[in-house]
Amino acid sequence: MIHTCKIKKIVFFLIICEAVKSFSQNKQVLYNFAELPQTLLLNPGSETNYKFHIGFPLLSGFSTKLGISNFVISDLFLDDNRSINDKVSEVLKNVSTKDYIESNIQIEVLNAGFKLNNKNYFSFGFYEELNGIIYAPKDIITLYTEGNSAYLNKSFSLSQISYKVDVLGVLHFGLTRKVSNKLTYGGRFKIYSSALNIESFNNSGTFTTVNGSNTIYTQYLDNINIESRTSGLYKDDEFVESFKSYLDNTFFGSNLGVGFDIGFTYHLSDQIEFTGSIIDLGFINHKKEVSTFSMKGDYVFEGITFEYDPLNPYDYGVDIEEDFRKNFPLVESENSYISWRPTKLNTSFKYSFGERRSKYCYDDTFKDFYRNAIGFQLFSVVRLLTPQYALTGFFESSFTDKLHAKVTYTIDNYSFHNIGIGFSSQIGKVNFYGMIDNITKLDDIASSNSLSVQFGINLIIFN
Repeated sequence: MIHTCKIKKIVFFLIICEAVKSFSQNKQVLYNFAELPQTLLLNPGSETNYKFHIGFPLLSGFSTKLGISNFVISDLFLDDNRSINDKVSEVLKNVSTKDYIESNIQIEVLNAGFKLNNKNYFSFGFYEELNGIIYAPKDIITLYTEGNSAYLNKSFSLSQISYKVDVLGVLHFGLTRKVSNKLTYGGRFKIYSSALNIESFNNSGTFTTVNGSNTIYTQYLDNINIESRTSGLYKDDEFVESFKSYLDNTFFGSNLGVGFDIGFTYHLSDQIEFTGSIIDLGFINHKKEVSTFSMKGDYVFEGITFEYDPLNPYDYGVDIEEDFRKNFPLVESENSYISWRPTKLNTSFKYSFGERRSKYCYDDTFKDFYRNAIGFQLFSVVRLLTPQYALTGFFESSFTDKLHAKVTYTIDNYSFHNIGIGFSSQIGKVNFYGMIDNITKLDDIASSNSLSVQFGINLIIFN
């Protein structure tokens, strides 16, 4: 029989707070903005009107986003005469299977490129990435925080256990080809080096409590089939705790994979532009330092009858554990497995207007451009359960050919009113750019669902 207590609820709530923090993969301010070299990682078919670029190591591209879905931290500190336990209970009650932990951080170690000729631009680099998602198991949350006594005959689903975490390095090589003034397309080949993978999905089974015949309650575990796969987490049967070990394996470690990016930019007219890209269409083959744990079967527990003998004490817990392991043997294997990358899709439509100017290009020609532009971008990422989407409207303005700004309004899983801003400035041959999201909440972050920051420094040569 599972019991509830206030302390347990608070402890579990702290776990859920971590479970709704997230780093988003969507970089709506950066996408297709100011012809920055970093836009090639979001669309290898972006236009590149420069001769050469190289990013400052570890500073050319850094992005992070923190978000909270379904509630905000300030909900716990409202002056409404309710206890903290009541506020925690309400938050947990509102958690659903659609809530999740999501994380994505990318740090560029190297990013460079140069023109091969007037039509082709070659780019390459290496970046570190943390990517993960953990879905909130609503039934398990309810069972843990409220117990089973109020839920007799209810089947709690274990299929809601679903998560995936990756730490990896990505070595990439891209080619962007300008076919004409209307069409530019490109592709990027990637070699993934996985330092850590933990994943579990497609699980099944239920936990049910009913009134018992021999004891007060009978508990059933039915059709249990749970599997968790890991690579890089254990080495020689020891848990890997060294950060350096993970870092070393992000560059041509034991578990490698390949992937592709493709994209294009097409000008329907001088003022109308359409773009699209597919990013991270690939997989990783995990075959070293692999451990897969699985449990399958059925189990019925009717409790135990205690016979107290002070002269001959007996540990009933041993019998319970042995009986459980007999019915649910934990099977471990070292078989290799394939994990798929979270594929991302982008598309955008842009209309340019305002003062018409000319900009010097790398091929000794001049490109006409307009001072202002408006448009929208659609983003999607393929996840374990369902795809995630974001829709962004944007306005761009070029104050000069070396100073650009962008304002975005995004609707996504976290908010219906996310306003972001970005800038790109060219001072001599040095380019600085920065972006920040959800600017209306900067003075009250505790009431914000998300906050994003991106920045970088590049050396760009136009002639």
